[in-house]
Amino acid sequence: MAGYRELLRTPGVARIIAAQLTARFPNGMTSLAILLHIEQVTGSYGSAGLVLAATSVGQAIAGPVTSRWMGIWGMRRVLTTTLVICAAAITALALVQVPLPVYMLLGLIAGLSTPPVQSAVRTIYPKMVNSRQLTPLFSLDASLQEIIWIIAPVLITFVSTQVGTVQGLLLVVVILIGGGAWFILSPEVGRVRIPRSRRSFGKVLAKPPVVLATVTGFLLIGACAAVEAGVVATFGHGGLEAGLVLAVFSVGSLAGGLTFGHIPIGPWAMARRFAVVAAGLALTMFSLNAWWLGGSLFLAGIGIAPALAVMFTMTSASVKFSETAEAFGWIGTGQLIGAAMGSAVAGFLIDGVGPQGAYWAATAFAATGFLVSAVFVRGFPDLRGRDSSPIPDTEPVPTIT
Repeated sequence: MAGYRELLRTPGVARIIAAQLTARFPNGMTSLAILLHIEQVTGSYGSAGLVLAATSVGQAIAGPVTSRWMGIWGMRRVLTTTLVICAAAITALALVQVPLPVYMLLGLIAGLSTPPVQSAVRTIYPKMVNSRQLTPLFSLDASLQEIIWIIAPVLITFVSTQVGTVQGLLLVVVILIGGGAWFILSPEVGRVRIPRSRRSFGKVLAKPPVVLATVTGFLLIGACAAVEAGVVATFGHGGLEAGLVLAVFSVGSLAGGLTFGHIPIGPWAMARRFAVVAAGLALTMFSLNAWWLGGSLFLAGIGIAPALAVMFTMTSASVKFSETAEAFGWIGTGQLIGAAMGSAVAGFLIDGVGPQGAYWAATAFAATGFLVSAVFVRGFPDLRGRDSSPIPDTEPVPTIT
């Protein structure tokens, strides 16, 4: 913990972490708020699912695109433009009465215009700390984001069910604007300039570490999404146990990130972390008792934030600074697709064999992540004793001869 205290005393670090967490807080609220609102307006969970799917497709498409735009037009301009459009689209979802296709269009626009805060802040981090502090900073970031997934769903469910779904969506807009403005006005956002990438869009995926980070992120978040579906199916939507068990899962991730985030990253780091996640998830298949599930998921959670930290650090160390935002955008897209796939597979298995099917799916996702990490271990960089900052962008310098 002494290392984290030193890290947070670095000028600007504590402020930028708090600002970006607030700006990203709506990420844990928007999907649930849209689902509850559209279901109430249309009376159909199927319609709500279609609007939610349109939103998710928009987010997946936008990730690498808007992240790359930050190197062309600047972070503040892109963040501000997307923030205004996203806030307007969610406000319209809350206030207008329109046919389902129009709701889907508004959801798509909200997804496409989701501000790329995550890509922006992970591009800024290497410019704020020295290379020794970068891995712990990525680990701290991955750990603290669990706060979003612990508090945000509870808050939006309470507001939407006890006050109203319109008020729930408007609360998302208020936090989106307030948190987004705080982050955009942070000095570091204006100070860090991303150079324009000279490579064509998507070429960053030619880097093996970026592809591996995207694939392992897909598998890790797929496992988490399957767990969430399984826990809800086990205890029911209104079961207090579901919220508590998922909170324990997130607490395990928070604890793992804070405890192991300082460990140097070698080629086998990802495989070891996936082994912890897979082992914990495998234990869930023995019993659906709340205490057993809580203990198993706490163990599985210990590997999640450290695994995310490996993804972010190895990506940062493997690409040029001008490519970092786009690279993180692709990783985010992989995670979004993983969440959708994990939920879908778990849903089919729950319908077919019961809640146990979701835990089978989660274990399969995590075990596949371990196998990918082990088989392609040569593609993971050895960052022990190495600078994990992005590769500097260089260009010819004219000389007088």
